[in-house]
Amino acid sequence: MNTEEKRIVIKVGTNVITREDGMLNEQIIKQLALQIAEIKKQGYDVIIVSSGAMAAGRTFAPPYCNPNKVIHRQLLAAIGQVELIHTWSLVFEDYGSICAQVLATKEDFRSRRHYLNMKNCFEALLQDKVIPIVNENDVVSVSEIMFTDNDELAGMIASMLDAESLILLTNVDGLFDGDPKDPSSKIIQEIDPQKTTVEDYVQKTKSEFGLGGMLTKSRIAKTLSSIGTTTYIANGRKEYVITDILKGEKIGTKFIPQKKVSKTKKWVALAKGYEKGTIYVNKKAEKILKEKVSSVLPVGVIKVEGNFEKGDIIKVLSEQGRFLGLGKAEYSSEKANELIGKAHEKPVIHYDYLFIY
Repeated sequence: MNTEEKRIVIKVGTNVITREDGMLNEQIIKQLALQIAEIKKQGYDVIIVSSGAMAAGRTFAPPYCNPNKVIHRQLLAAIGQVELIHTWSLVFEDYGSICAQVLATKEDFRSRRHYLNMKNCFEALLQDKVIPIVNENDVVSVSEIMFTDNDELAGMIASMLDAESLILLTNVDGLFDGDPKDPSSKIIQEIDPQKTTVEDYVQKTKSEFGLGGMLTKSRIAKTLSSIGTTTYIANGRKEYVITDILKGEKIGTKFIPQKKVSKTKKWVALAKGYEKGTIYVNKKAEKILKEKVSSVLPVGVIKVEGNFEKGDIIKVLSEQGRFLGLGKAEYSSEKANELIGKAHEKPVIHYDYLFIY
């Protein structure tokens, strides 16, 4: 096995590591740390994306804190992040492991340069057998540049580090074929995203203490599996859930991976929300893009929106405005506008840097 084949990203949801009163559940954290220590002995690199900072902050925050106010959420996150990383650190010490705190914002993934800088940081930590524990930097993030939740952040990191698997741990057993509260509903053990519309099964609700919901998890899992990363949604409170998944046991819901794509395409695939501009293509170009690996040529472009430069992420839409994919611009929006509809010109997006959903 090469390094990537033994690299796992584990996202731990707030509701996994908190009690009913919203405070941190140290017993669950110890149980997860034990499993992670075990798989590290087997040679796995492990990256943890841990929610729970605001929940941890509740213990020490002033009584007037209102989580519905941005400034108070920042206060809870600032206080709680210290407690969260301290708890993980103490637990891992018992198993002879060192962990490191990594706080990220969406801006860190917006440019290729920042992206590679962060990647190098992770690689250095993993090389020294340190466990990175990642969380969004809620103290400085504001709504327009926030991740949807830590599921999105975990997906970005799994893609960045060419992880073999992403395990999304939540407080339910997986994706059900109906309402999870209905006794007749059953867990969907495996999903092939190319054949199944997962949104049809998902309840559009969010967890009590966290930001994420099953719809976000399913969309991240679908995207990750489409670029070759095996993704699981499982109950993090189940004993030995991580080790059982890696043994191949049928735990939770597994999203079957498709063919792996290049590292650049992985960056592009997870860049939704980072676009600097938009291009619209005609029906003929849309048909070609859906049927085979192709570049986006100016001859098929009917409209350009936004201001972008060479290397920026841009969105590809149909004539009717349907989202088709993302790509890295080969030149600026100014030049793209000049070349609209012209044949025999350089691609607006080369197929090596285009991801069609």
